[in-house]
Amino acid sequence: MINATGRIRVVTYNIHKGVQGMGPTRRLEIHNLAQAIEILNADVVCLQEVRQINRREEKRFKHWPQGGQADFLAPEGYTSVYRTNAVTRDGEHGNALLSRWPVLNHQHEDMSDHRFEQRGLLHVELDALGHSLHVLVVHLGLVRASRVRQVAQIKRYIQREIAPDAQLLVAGDFNDGSSWLALSMASMGLRAWSGMPEPTFPARLPLVQLDHIFARGLQPVSLTAPQGRIWWRMSDHLPLIADFLMLG
Repeated sequence: MINATGRIRVVTYNIHKGVQGMGPTRRLEIHNLAQAIEILNADVVCLQEVRQINRREEKRFKHWPQGGQADFLAPEGYTSVYRTNAVTRDGEHGNALLSRWPVLNHQHEDMSDHRFEQRGLLHVELDALGHSLHVLVVHLGLVRASRVRQVAQIKRYIQREIAPDAQLLVAGDFNDGSSWLALSMASMGLRAWSGMPEPTFPARLPLVQLDHIFARGLQPVSLTAPQGRIWWRMSDHLPLIADFLMLG
């Protein structure tokens, strides 16, 4: 018999660095993203392509927020954790986690597979309804061979850093919608919603689910990806929303 101790909502969202469009039509969407994240009312928000600083964009956009995007996007009462994946000529960007629960610990691991893509893993431990909950926020590579090696690295990291009986979420932009990914994560005891996929990319006309939320020690309840103009204007990905029951 399942002993459920609480329902939680988890979101993963590649925010495309808070800017959309090309050339002179580029527009700042970070303020709309902040409102959207608050509306989603998630307990845990896992973000990719989050800018900490970008000197070029600061000059271009009059209303560029002061400080890092992770802090700016965190709703009132949430804690933000950010770690850099990529350093560029104008600044840096990486993964972030926003939590309405206390943060116990956090760390980062480089997952770059080759010099053309800087990738990373953000590991945050939360006090979730009195339970220790580990969350890994990931953004995997564009090349399949890289993703194979990065998934193997995730497995080694979990074995090394997280107790086998600990509740765990692995969420992010996996750049992969194949059955291989689900099978690989299942080999680690991590499973996602078993219903129909929820396409998240490209946001304007979503065809494939590149974003995923896998869990261990939690029962999946539902999975949705909101669609419509209001969403595809903010990023090239849609947010993925998963509800779980904490198991005690």
